[in-house]
Amino acid sequence: MSLFTIADLHLSIGTDKPMDVFSGWDNYVDRFTANWQKLIGVDDTVVIAGDISWAMKLSETEKDFEFINSLPGTKILLKGNHDYWWDTVSKINRYLFENDFSTIKILFNNSFVVDDYVICGTRGWTLDSETDEDKKILSRECGRLRLSLDSAKKSGREPVVFLHYPPIFGSQVQNEIINILTEYNVKKCYYGHIHGSNLIKAAYNGMYKGINFKLVSCDALGFMPALVR
Repeated sequence: MSLFTIADLHLSIGTDKPMDVFSGWDNYVDRFTANWQKLIGVDDTVVIAGDISWAMKLSETEKDFEFINSLPGTKILLKGNHDYWWDTVSKINRYLFENDFSTIKILFNNSFVVDDYVICGTRGWTLDSETDEDKKILSRECGRLRLSLDSAKKSGREPVVFLHYPPIFGSQVQNEIINILTEYNVKKCYYGHIHGSNLIKAAYNGMYKGINFKLVSCDALGFMPALVR
């Protein structure tokens, strides 16, 4: 059983918001599907780190979730900045159950054990959090990350953190998030959100304060899920 990750699927199977208009995203759903089916088996787990569907309401995600559910493996989803459909966890879980989307799970204030690792994470927030509102949202996201990591302690396994927003980019560092990661002795952190060749080139991939950071947005990975272990 292997653990993979990818972010920013930006699916619009049930809505009219095609990503093919952007450079490099032509026929991306077919390319992504072929890559997934080559790599992922039914016993594997894939963390999808936000920006999953362009749907505006939970009920409008049906076609996108049908697609995700049909792919091999267990899928663990966390919220991205464009997941406007995101509702309370209880409503999302009820929706998944009622539609028999049995291979999809939600990461929100909780954690999931996958072999030797325990999966933790939250959406995160923008690096330039200067306004009072941004600081409030960042504080809330830090609290959610702590809740996730605290729930992971019970497992006794190594925590791996998944975020949507990057906690580090260029010379900008979100110390509030980084300090939590170091406090909980996190060694691996995966994030999405960054698109376009120039920004992808500038993204941080590598070690910082003992943590290995990796960008896993769809186009950064060539629409190929990345192996975690």
